[in-house]
Amino acid sequence: MYLSIGNDMAVRDTSVIGIFDMDNTTVTGRGREFLEKAEAEGQVVPCDDLPKAYILTTEYGFHRVYLSSLNTSTLEKRLK
Repeated sequence: MYLSIGNDMAVRDTSVIGIFDMDNTTVTGRGREFLEKAEAEGQVVPCDDLPKAYILTTEYGFHRVYLSSLNTSTLEKRLK
């Protein structure tokens, strides 16, 4: 199965490690540092709108961070 994350993008539901709220996780220095490092390593897949959440995935040994304009609650409902 796939999880639709908006902007005509989808990820495999089995590859999802976590769904994180952008506002809550970027308050601390660790959250911002994680996203900055992932972007520097080319692991971030941007979205067209203002991101509200990000989805951390791993597949075939590669980690990706997908930015999404959807709320975490919407993404979690779609995952179930």
